[in-house]
Amino acid sequence: MSGKLTVVGLGPGSPEQMTAEALAAVADAGDFFGYFPYIDRLDLRPDQRRHASDNREELARARAALERAAKGGRVCVVSGGDPGVFAMAAAVCEAIDEGPAEWRDIDFSVVPGVTAMLAVAAKAGAPLGHDFCAISLSNNLKPWDVIEKRLIAAAEAGFVMAFYNPVSKARPHQLGDAFALLRRHLPGEVPVIFGRAAGRPDEAIRIVPLSQAESGMADMATCIIVGTAETKLIERDGQRPLVYSPRYFKGAGA
Repeated sequence: MSGKLTVVGLGPGSPEQMTAEALAAVADAGDFFGYFPYIDRLDLRPDQRRHASDNREELARARAALERAAKGGRVCVVSGGDPGVFAMAAAVCEAIDEGPAEWRDIDFSVVPGVTAMLAVAAKAGAPLGHDFCAISLSNNLKPWDVIEKRLIAAAEAGFVMAFYNPVSKARPHQLGDAFALLRRHLPGEVPVIFGRAAGRPDEAIRIVPLSQAESGMADMATCIIVGTAETKLIERDGQRPLVYSPRYFKGAGA
């Protein structure tokens, strides 16, 4: 008899930003599959079992979780932020799509969470106040030339951009390449927000103009938000400036 599999978003890291629905799903499950640091965030009971794995084993993790659920287990696949944003929900759906027919009979659900760009935006003000998009800068699952095309298209269309997976040891240069590309399509004064570990004790928020943005300002725990020509800074004495994208667009109604 098939069991239940729930993909749960734990939020950006602060326990206060984990939803009540996510807490209930964790309390209900018996087996937990996820990346080591995400599993470690949970205060599990003695009767709950953890199955931690490395960050780049998403599909293998999804299959293992589905196999356990197919045998009647109440399984929780944990993901940082929101599981549907560059995270485990897509990997589990992919495994179901490519897997045995019985996996489609599993009671499957996704519990949303606060994703990194929302946590960073809240710390900075309201940079996502108008149209925006999210782009992963990792070329592990798509070619870099596709990423470049999407960056150009988003910049020319006037979207605020949120960058996930900005740098890694294997990709130290790509964020710098992305900034260089954007400087050819956006004004140098466009604000760039580097939000590292938003909501956690080691949180660091930094705001610089695009002309000064560098890859060394980010690591894999950083989510980056790049504004548009319309995005504004509100300077404040003794405090970090507020960044916001106006709700209106220049020329609206013309």
